[in-house]
Amino acid sequence: MESNLVRNGCRRAVAVCQTASRRRTIHQSSRCRATPIERQGDIKAAPPVRLNKDPNQFGRGRPRAQLVENEDSRNDPESRQRAMLRRIRIVPASPSYFTATPKYTDDLLELTALLRKYQTLPTLPRGEAPSVRWKSRDLYKIETQENVRAKSYNTLVELLKRLNYIHPSLIPAEVTEALDRYKRLVQPHLNTPNPIVIDQYGRAKAVGRRKSSKAAVYLVEGDGQCLINGKKLTDFFGRMHDRESAVWALKATQRLDKYNVWALVKGGGTTGQAEAITLGVAKALLAHEPALKPALRRAGVVKRDPRRVERKKPGKLKARKMPAWVKR
Repeated sequence: MESNLVRNGCRRAVAVCQTASRRRTIHQSSRCRATPIERQGDIKAAPPVRLNKDPNQFGRGRPRAQLVENEDSRNDPESRQRAMLRRIRIVPASPSYFTATPKYTDDLLELTALLRKYQTLPTLPRGEAPSVRWKSRDLYKIETQENVRAKSYNTLVELLKRLNYIHPSLIPAEVTEALDRYKRLVQPHLNTPNPIVIDQYGRAKAVGRRKSSKAAVYLVEGDGQCLINGKKLTDFFGRMHDRESAVWALKATQRLDKYNVWALVKGGGTTGQAEAITLGVAKALLAHEPALKPALRRAGVVKRDPRRVERKKPGKLKARKMPAWVKR
């Protein structure tokens, strides 16, 4: 019994010693392999990889003839140039190419550079800059084909306004060219209406509008006759107020019995037609007597009345009238 115990104990001790020595040997060998003792050479960059269109460029089964052909082509200048052109990346014309709105960004940078360059030039007093109408944001979006936000476009317009304040006698040519690119083709303040002239028969023709009515009025010196669409004034307008409105320009200037009126009117109701004739008569009268403009202005017949009927809203009886509120 004791001999068996001694035998088993010896076997276990031998097994434990062999396992520990084997484990130590493995660790020592792996440690030696991970950290070599000899001195390593200098680290060098890998050679550049020459890419081509061959799908099996990095395969191992490339034929020897192809390798020889590639080595020969490296010495050929044309082949090297073709290889270089295949590798060259196309450079965009502007650094703003990678932004969401490249054309807008270029315009903004250009105007900012101009303002920084000429910000020391004398400027006009506030409110005395030349009147200019700039392009709308919708038109700018159509020209650039970019979705420019309203806030961004307002920043661009502010730069244009600041450059427009430079004194006209000192403004540089490049600033003028830059401003012209953003101006509207038609400037409203430069649009002057064609003057009303008197023809060979002594007639002055003018057009008046009110609401949806339009009247063409012919005014000639006479004895105070008034025909509207071939009818007399009293026959065409039943209301006294409309009759007075039609010839109010002549009555306010005491020229009621000195001119004859021939009017062609269409569209709208009686009130709109009468006031359209009023504006036409006033314009034609100014062609005969320009000195009457202050009196006609006081009478309120020089400018067109832009008011129109307000549209009806849903849920209301009329434009603003609400239905009667009922408690139950």
